[in-house]
Amino acid sequence: MREALASVATALALGAGAVVLLTVRSWRTALRVLLDLLVAAGLLRLAVESGWMALVTAAAIILLRQVLWAGIAAGPPAPAPTIGAALRVRRSRPTVSGRTQKRT
Repeated sequence: MREALASVATALALGAGAVVLLTVRSWRTALRVLLDLLVAAGLLRLAVESGWMALVTAAAIILLRQVLWAGIAAGPPAPAPTIGAALRVRRSRPTVSGRTQKRT
């Protein structure tokens, strides 16, 4: 009975991820839900099975979740600066009070 609970939780995690993807239409949110529920399924499996394989599986799922979410949260890389941006002159400069003063 308990062994099947972890498998059911894994299947429900996949289903919930698909439902979130179809309803919210955000793959980042769907992936976040899927990874969180897979962590829960891995912890259920770890609670049922007390072997090293269950521990390694739970640790791998948690590591995968952390690595994927760190990569997604970082966003796309910033574009390289152009020569025009490097040659632009600032139009204002900060004063001692922190306010900006226009150059004349």
